[in-house]
Amino acid sequence: MSNFIQNYKIILTNLQRLQIDSLCFKQIRKPKLSTIELIAMNLTSEYISIDSEC
Repeated sequence: MSNFIQNYKIILTNLQRLQIDSLCFKQIRKPKLSTIELIAMNLTSEYISIDSEC
């Protein structure tokens, strides 16, 4: 699991360097993760070949 976290942190820092402006939708509830964190998590799981349809 630590391999996932290490790869996640590397991908997240690289995405933050790109300074991508994400679309902000008006949310009633505050999301637990930002859009860039979700993208980093998805890219990390694809990189490690973790398949999830959830």
